[in-house]
Amino acid sequence: TEEDMSEGEQNGRRYPRNLQGVLQMAVDAGPAAEAPTSAVQPMSEERKTWLREALSEVCKGQLDEVEQIKRCLSVLRKENVGDKDENGEEMRDEDDEDERESAFEMLSELCENLDNARDLMVLGGLELCVSQYLCHVQSGLRWRAAELIASCAQNMPQLQDHLLSIGTLPKLLQLTDSDPNPTVRVKALYAVSCLVREQEAGLQAFLAHDGFSVLMRGMQSENEKLRTKSAFLLLNLLTSHPDQKEPLVSMGMVQQLVSVLRTPHSHFHEHVLGALCCLVEDFSKAVTECRIPALGLEELLRQRAKDLQGKEESQEELEFCERLRKICFSVQQSEDLGMDR
Repeated sequence: TEEDMSEGEQNGRRYPRNLQGVLQMAVDAGPAAEAPTSAVQPMSEERKTWLREALSEVCKGQLDEVEQIKRCLSVLRKENVGDKDENGEEMRDEDDEDERESAFEMLSELCENLDNARDLMVLGGLELCVSQYLCHVQSGLRWRAAELIASCAQNMPQLQDHLLSIGTLPKLLQLTDSDPNPTVRVKALYAVSCLVREQEAGLQAFLAHDGFSVLMRGMQSENEKLRTKSAFLLLNLLTSHPDQKEPLVSMGMVQQLVSVLRTPHSHFHEHVLGALCCLVEDFSKAVTECRIPALGLEELLRQRAKDLQGKEESQEELEFCERLRKICFSVQQSEDLGMDR
């Protein structure tokens, strides 16, 4: 892609900025790029020179990016020598904060490249984020640290293991649960998701620190984004780990999810209904919980299905609603409303 290419052009060609780009360039430049019937020929000197130059550009670019990472970490490691106020508290230095925020933004951009994310780990950048910035007094630095952790943890088992080993997850869960800044809570939950989805060690750490209760409280918060992301992560984890149904139902998750559905309607209710569907499928204990008359779930689902009829943007929520009714209550009732599929 054009993002993988350097800005400069030599001999009418752009050099890629990463190894994948070089490999693709080598394929494009080699015999395979010629007619399929042509015989394999030795690489010409011109081609060899061009490939050597391309590799040199990539290595140079990678070294430049490592230097950028080091410079950013130097900014983040700098001691804050701001003045103290009359109570002895450190006064906010806006220029210093801006510089640190810029360093985080640069690192987040650089670490979209997996090699750079690994370099950040080797250079101690992740420990710095966890030990100093997840608990920083400035919320703008807390959420940027969480965002950088999330960026590095995505699809990177080596970095996920490292982050788990230095106690990152409990700190992120605490921020998700109780940080006074809504953006910090949302970014922290995003980082939690990157550490626990499709990651067995992450899931075990999540369970050990009562992560499902954190999600439940997130769904009951006033922050719409946090409610949505909490419900979506719950649905994802239940889908991937059906063995968690028993402990969740035992801790009262069915009743709590139904109480969430009784709050003013929101698009995140789609994920809540999806989570309830996951709980009841092939699990009679959850079905029994849903049928408790005091919950009033049957009437709630009937009314919700009626309200969602004809709303194209709510089709998935309607399907979850119907599915839940069919599993927990009589099929005939859905047919009476003309909604049986």
